[in-house]
Amino acid sequence: LNPIVKIGRQLTEAMILKGRARQRESRSTFNRFLKNLDQRTGEALPAEKAAFSKMCKDFNSFEFRHVKLEGDYNDAHEAAVEAVEDIELLAFELEKKAAKDIPYRVKSIADKAKKSLHEYVVPGDKAVEIKALGASMKKRSGPVKRGGDAASLIADLRKTQAILKEALEKPAPDFFRLGYYEKFSGKPLPEKMPVPELNDYLGSYMDENFLRGFTADARQGVAHSADKSYAGMEKAISALRSKVEVFRKEKLDKAECSAACKELTGLVQDAIDPLALTKDSLSYTFGPSLKSELNRYFSATRRNRKAIRIHDRQQKKYDRLLARGKDPDWKVAEASVTDMELVKSNMVRLLERLADHYEELLAVRNGRDYDAETAAAIDHLKQNASGVVAKVTKRIAKDRAIKLMDEVGIADPRKRYNQYPFEFSGGMRQRIVIAISLTADPDILICDEPTTALDVTIQAQILELINDLKRQRNLSVIFITHDLGVVANMADRIAVMYAGKIVEYGTSDDVFYHPAHPYTWALLASVPDLDSKDKLESIPGTPPNMIYPPAGDAFAARNKYAMDIDFEQQPPMFRISDTHYAATWLLHPNAPKVEMPDIVRDRIARMNRPDGESRQEGGDEND
Repeated sequence: LNPIVKIGRQLTEAMILKGRARQRESRSTFNRFLKNLDQRTGEALPAEKAAFSKMCKDFNSFEFRHVKLEGDYNDAHEAAVEAVEDIELLAFELEKKAAKDIPYRVKSIADKAKKSLHEYVVPGDKAVEIKALGASMKKRSGPVKRGGDAASLIADLRKTQAILKEALEKPAPDFFRLGYYEKFSGKPLPEKMPVPELNDYLGSYMDENFLRGFTADARQGVAHSADKSYAGMEKAISALRSKVEVFRKEKLDKAECSAACKELTGLVQDAIDPLALTKDSLSYTFGPSLKSELNRYFSATRRNRKAIRIHDRQQKKYDRLLARGKDPDWKVAEASVTDMELVKSNMVRLLERLADHYEELLAVRNGRDYDAETAAAIDHLKQNASGVVAKVTKRIAKDRAIKLMDEVGIADPRKRYNQYPFEFSGGMRQRIVIAISLTADPDILICDEPTTALDVTIQAQILELINDLKRQRNLSVIFITHDLGVVANMADRIAVMYAGKIVEYGTSDDVFYHPAHPYTWALLASVPDLDSKDKLESIPGTPPNMIYPPAGDAFAARNKYAMDIDFEQQPPMFRISDTHYAATWLLHPNAPKVEMPDIVRDRIARMNRPDGESRQEGGDEND
């Protein structure tokens, strides 16, 4: 947190900036999707191409009207909300005789109330009353500032507030349908029709004159686009399977690989469905990923030679020092060379994985519901059109920030919104940081040591808060911590890391009740608990200097179960079960059988219930 910036500004800054970016993105997405829909439907229905293109132009045309209508309504509605809040605060201060800048604030309220005059917010029959109250408030504000009685001003404020509150409770019309009606009907709207009935009337008119025919043609376009994508997948599968041998050769040919990369990237691009609302990430990332691996491979030859020369010079220098009887306090790092075989296997895996993915998609192609997909495509266009005018103003951002502060358990959020970080305790500052991260409405929340430097009581509160947010917002949480107690109570799946690598991975039960890596054993043996009477074990030695990474298993020097191969070769990740993996040579079929330490075995036995079931209970999303 910035210590010299108020909490409120730090909470709202990202919301406002992201809101503007979303408006730009909504316009771009709308234009691009409508263009693709027009093109694919024209291919599916060549005889009706011109007619559908005209409907797309009409769609774009009345969407501009929709955007204008909804934007005007949003501005008026926003002004009414701001005026209601400002009135509440000023009236309260006037009653307590604590109000300042009264004429200025009254003028601001009157101006906002005037901006709220709109046929669907504050209609014409209330406009005269709002204007009269505004003039009366301005006239009364001067005497009140000079010490006069504020009762009349407060009464005018409350009357204005009541009118605006009533206006804010009214439903809004469907501006998508209203935009079409005003653009193409050539008729005035029915007079004094309630908004729900008006929406039904507008919906019937639009369905009959436009939407039903547009949807029927668009469905053909959506289905044709999918079929074209499937045909592209079939071609891509054949090419991916045949070209994989190009990347398996002993020594890759740059020209041949570049040509294959260009051909495959083009075929994969043809297999992408531009009307699919859920993007196929494997297809979109295939080309850049393959090109990156190719560049890595063909630039590695030169880099490897250079790395070997540097290593040889350092080794000769080290050997000369030893020959002179000196004992250098440094070691020669392993040559930083690129593993050419690994890069080749990465490229082969890219091709095979995408081919398998396409075969899976082709296997379920007959199960798609194109009626539902077409309806979703039209909703996608409507949502992006509305997104163009979905402004995140300072007032909207402030409201969201206050709600977030309340959600994360900060008492009296309206008052604390205007305070600085130093006015909050450590636990409260942690809650504010969580609130800031939630302003983006994320799917994943990454918590890096969120309970460090907090006392035990506050730690428990923060952990409970994160669990509550996970359930309420359907979040996935990646929790990074050295505290095994926190891990045991928070995580559903656990990755144990040592020297920058994952050495064991599994569910909470896998890691705590069936640990397989010596480092995991050492961690569990070194944690105190209330029932343990034995002396806790410590992990001997110190972590390796990763400037000079060790050969083989990084934990080998501290592992009393290490074998010769641990000092020579990095162990692969061995599969223990569908959910449990560990990178230790002890799991190799030819390795000697080694049992976990007694202290760990006893601790696991104590943690289990009498019936053998684990005490661990978790949700579905925390890692």
